Amino acid sequence: MKKIAIIGSGTWGSALAIHLSKLGHNIKMWSFTNEELKDININRQCKFLNGVKFNENISATMNFEDAISGCDFILHVTPSKFFRDTIKKYKNLIDNKPVIICSKGFEENSLLTLGEVFEEETKSKNYGVLYGPSHAEELAIGVPTTLVIASKDSFIRDCISETFSNDNMKIFKTDDVIGTQIGGALKNIIAFASGITLSINNVGDNTISALLTRGLAEIANLGVSMGARKETFYGLTGLGDIIATSMSKHSRNRQAGLLIGQGKSLDETKNEVCMIIESIDNINTAYLLGKKYNVEMPIVNSVYNILYNNLKPQDALVKLMNYPIDIE
Repeated sequence: MKKIAIIGSGTWGSALAIHLSKLGHNIKMWSFTNEELKDININRQCKFLNGVKFNENISATMNFEDAISGCDFILHVTPSKFFRDTIKKYKNLIDNKPVIICSKGFEENSLLTLGEVFEEETKSKNYGVLYGPSHAEELAIGVPTTLVIASKDSFIRDCISETFSNDNMKIFKTDDVIGTQIGGALKNIIAFASGITLSINNVGDNTISALLTRGLAEIANLGVSMGARKETFYGLTGLGDIIATSMSKHSRNRQAGLLIGQGKSLDETKNEVCMIIESIDNINTAYLLGKKYNVEMPIVNSVYNILYNNLKPQDALVKLMNYPIDIE
């Protein structure tokens, strides 16, 4: 059995802790707030995972050294916008421990992937990224789930696959780190777009199917331009992630899109969802990446203009239906 540090005690970090604890691993979580610390250590629950209790082999601390000391590897599960600042606070404690990035997104100012931020801060490539079609609400109760561990290091890939796998969890392995990250980050924007689309009159399954398919094409085209393999986007961290996040009642990104489509402001939407909305945090970055790599991204651009240039969802749909591209 392993000792595992989890940096971040939100919904996804909690779900990962619960899954790993069921396999007998000992989990020490780092919490950013006293509220989350109390929920774990005293109430034995996560407020967003209703009815799920933490096992006794899970505990929390607000001290990085306490969380990381003696662990076999680290799972980093903070929101993407806090990634660099958090890494800075514990990078001197990592030593040779592998760090597995479970956060999804980009760094807005630099347009870097989180893996690139990690390399820049630590001067190390001893990391992997763990993504895939998965909702915390389902993983926490043992719903069969598949994830992908991407790393250039075969030892990391094998270690994570072995540590996580059981009858309810299967881990696939790849060395396409950049492609896995791009798919995992940008699928949130397509899910957000699906929520907006569902708020428009006279849309149906035909419309949503077209949106998801063309959204996947945009992600794949950008990913290839950034050095990823195209086939990665037709696997779990591309197509699979888009389906799970765009079609599910659990998706906060889809819910946020619905609220925006109904006329809610950004502030109203954030208050109602009451959790980090990665699509909103990363839409500006996705927009700029499309410009940087000269990739046509009409869906991403439409979402950007709805949020920041007062484009109405109905008008965005009309523009997309008349976009001058006639190849599949």
